[in-house]
Amino acid sequence: MSLLHRVGWCRCLLMLAVAALLTAAAIQVLSDEPEIALLIGEPYEDMRQRSSASIDPAISGHSWFSIPKSDARLRFIDPAYGFVTPPARFLTVMYDDDRIHGVRMSPQIEPLLLDNTLKVVLDLQDQLRATGWTPIRIEEDPPFADTPEWRAQLRDVNKGGTSYWHAQDKYQVMLVVHRFKDKKRPTEERYLITLALATPWTNP
Repeated sequence: MSLLHRVGWCRCLLMLAVAALLTAAAIQVLSDEPEIALLIGEPYEDMRQRSSASIDPAISGHSWFSIPKSDARLRFIDPAYGFVTPPARFLTVMYDDDRIHGVRMSPQIEPLLLDNTLKVVLDLQDQLRATGWTPIRIEEDPPFADTPEWRAQLRDVNKGGTSYWHAQDKYQVMLVVHRFKDKKRPTEERYLITLALATPWTNP
């Protein structure tokens, strides 16, 4: 093998090694992120034992909610309809008589610029579509899209937007986006996303 070929192979192997290390590091970072992993209707304690984010035990016999003790992403682990959110600062797990009956959260750490808001919402919608969720009430509340019309609507402080999704008759997701006056950045347009997950509470 010529010296030129040897140098080429060495560079190729080095690039593969670097790519493997970067991939491993990314996987490790992702796996290290605290998460709440749950199913609607399951025992609350099952969620606590499975999740890597710390969250208080349920108050037995009560209808209440709990909040993780750190930022955490939601992993909905239904084998057919599962999805994962970005890390959230606000995430509530609602329960009734020791069983989970819903989640309400903002899948973000801080109020986001419009481009980043749309990126999060469209990724969540793509996950829902890919696993068989279908949008409902689309005449009144169509799915979000990155279009001039949607951007103008979201910029309107009196409008915002809402999208509803059903997983057959098992689950419902509601996505809401609205303008938010961020006191830390008073000159910037910032947005909050709300995600609600439960058994269906509206008709298709």
